[in-house]
Amino acid sequence: MLAQSSSMLAQSLARLSSGSKIVSPADDSAGLAVSMKLGAQISRTNAAQNNVNNAISLNQTQDGYLQQVNTALTRMSELSVSAQDVTKTTADRALYQQEYSTLGTFVNDVATKSFNGVSLFNGNSMSVTSDSEGNTFTNVGVNLGNTTYTTATADNISSLSGAQAALTDTKAAISQLASDRANIGSNIETLGYYNSSLGSLSNNLSAAKSQITDVDVAQESTNYAKANILVQSGTAMLAQANSAPQSVLRLLG
Repeated sequence: MLAQSSSMLAQSLARLSSGSKIVSPADDSAGLAVSMKLGAQISRTNAAQNNVNNAISLNQTQDGYLQQVNTALTRMSELSVSAQDVTKTTADRALYQQEYSTLGTFVNDVATKSFNGVSLFNGNSMSVTSDSEGNTFTNVGVNLGNTTYTTATADNISSLSGAQAALTDTKAAISQLASDRANIGSNIETLGYYNSSLGSLSNNLSAAKSQITDVDVAQESTNYAKANILVQSGTAMLAQANSAPQSVLRLLG
C-alpha cells in the first residue's frame, strides 16, 4: 500500500510541476495521439495566418503607392487640359510638359517597386495559403507596366494635339487605376476574412487540446494532498510493523 501511495504521489507531483496531465504515454495513449495531431494543426494554422497577414501587408503597400499614382495621374490630366488653353504659348506648354514628364517618370518608377524582393506591380496573381491544409486564395495582381499606363506617361503635351491625346490617355489610365485599386480592396477584404477565421480556428483548436492535456490544478492538488497523507500514514504504519518483532523479543527476554 505504501508503494502504491508513493506512486500516486509521484504522479500527482509530476502533473502539477509540468502542468500536463499526460506525463507519459501510459497516462492516456489515445489522448496523447489526438493532442499531437491537434498541436500540429495549430502550428500549421498559425503559419497560414502569418502568410495571410503578410499578404495583407503587401496589398496595403500596393494601395499606398497607388494612392500617390492616382494623385500624379489626376495632376497629369489637369495639365493636359491646361495645355489646351488657346491663350497659352508654346513656351507655356513646354513648362506644362516638363511637369507632365516628371510625373510620368514617377509613375514609371513606382511600377518597379517591390515588397521584400517580391514585385508589387508586375501583374502576376499570387496564391496565398488560406488554411492549415495548404489551400490557397488567388490574390489578383496589379500591372503598372501595361500599355494603358505607359501610353499616358509617354505622352507629350507641348502641342495642342499632343495635349488632346494625353487627356484621352490619362483618363483611360485613371479608369484602369480605379479598377486596380478596387481589386486590391477586394483582396484585403477577403484576406481579412481568412485571417479572422484562422485566428478563431487556432483558438478553438488550442482549447480542445487543452481539455486533453492540461492538468486540472484544483483536482490534482486534491489528489496530491490525498496521496501525501496516505504516504505519511503508510510510512508510520510500516514503522509500527517493523517495531513489533522487537517488542516480542523483549517479552521473551
